[in-house]
Amino acid sequence: MMENIEELYRYIEENTEKTLKEPRSFIRFPFIDPGSVYDGNVWDWDTFWCVYGLLPQLDRMKGGTLKERVLRHAKGNVRNFLDWQLPDGYIPMMIEAGEWPEPYLNIQHKQGRLMNMHKPFLCQQIACISEYTGDWSWITQSTEQIARYFDCYRQNYWNAACGLYVWRDDIMIGMDNDPASFGRPESSTANIFLNSFMVMELAAAEKLFRRAADAADGGRSGGPPEGDRAVREREERRAAEAEAHRAALEKAIHREMYDRRDGFFYSQDVDIRTRAYDWFHQGLGVFWKTIPIRIAVWSGFLPMLAGFATKEEAESLRQWYRRSEAFGTAYGITTLDKREKMYRIEATNNPSDWLGPIWLVANYCVFRGMLNYGFRAEAKEIYEGTVRLLSKDLEEHGCLHEYYDPADGRPVMNGGFLNWNILVLNMAAEMEEQA
Repeated sequence: MMENIEELYRYIEENTEKTLKEPRSFIRFPFIDPGSVYDGNVWDWDTFWCVYGLLPQLDRMKGGTLKERVLRHAKGNVRNFLDWQLPDGYIPMMIEAGEWPEPYLNIQHKQGRLMNMHKPFLCQQIACISEYTGDWSWITQSTEQIARYFDCYRQNYWNAACGLYVWRDDIMIGMDNDPASFGRPESSTANIFLNSFMVMELAAAEKLFRRAADAADGGRSGGPPEGDRAVREREERRAAEAEAHRAALEKAIHREMYDRRDGFFYSQDVDIRTRAYDWFHQGLGVFWKTIPIRIAVWSGFLPMLAGFATKEEAESLRQWYRRSEAFGTAYGITTLDKREKMYRIEATNNPSDWLGPIWLVANYCVFRGMLNYGFRAEAKEIYEGTVRLLSKDLEEHGCLHEYYDPADGRPVMNGGFLNWNILVLNMAAEMEEQA
């Protein structure tokens, strides 16, 4: 197993530089793209996972010579998104230099079309970088932009009736064709993916605001000047609001998204109201806030990654993992329960296929969630399956791919894809830490 990990490490080490891109067109800062066909795109959660995977390797990778470059590009990811934030707080999910003068999604937003915005990974990427370097000073002056980012989410994507966040549409939702959201009406789906990662995003935002408060204080024993005190109080207030909102969101997820009958977290239909007509429906109306979309998607395990699943919920999710007919394979987990009628393995881009293929990011998230709750045997199985999958690909094709057929481990498409495939190295280190 360790020999395979070393081979994968060498491949990743040799190919990392291919993903480090310099500014171009209106992308004004260096950035990281996923590799393969994705040349010159700054993506929200893709950049986060690439940075998350790379940082633990940097002291070793090429003798540490890549460290400063990767950190420069990682910070550039964040700066590019903040660079194209609109006045109302909207940040696009993707920045692609094209024939237009600014990001396409911003053009659409300015024209009055509300689309999905940057998925909740901006503060997570900031925290990932800052905790690695031990330095938050590069970003603490940007808290006003961060606050507006959350304001935009709350204003346009939060359903007050149930306390959950919704996708505005089904475009670039991360899991492109997740059947719990794909093809459904606008603003009708509170997705477990979106809400679980928003819990983690709010936790990261709280850290950022508290560091900004500390920076305003400056450590002066005599106390800060009035201006600095006002800044400190503002940032502390923002931190407290992020903490409170996170706690409320966790409660809403438990209340609305955990299915006690099935023991699984499902996305929810929020387009629920009493639809009166003439004199009909004057009695007992709709009092429930959501209706479960009972489609078992890998994201139902995310509350374990985020750490807010109860012990009982986590045990139920472990049992779901244990059902070989549901998600289990020799190479990790399928992204959709194999029993769902939408289950299909197909080579497709725009949308990419998340209806069953194995994606390394899903493998990692479920693996890490299992470790979080002490389910080491399950984590070990996912880890070993992941190594088996990527080693097979590297041996047979000399590269790694974007996603895989769970039946035989055959790569489906996009050779040269790096991005979250790096997470296999995190899995190896995290298994060793808990040995």
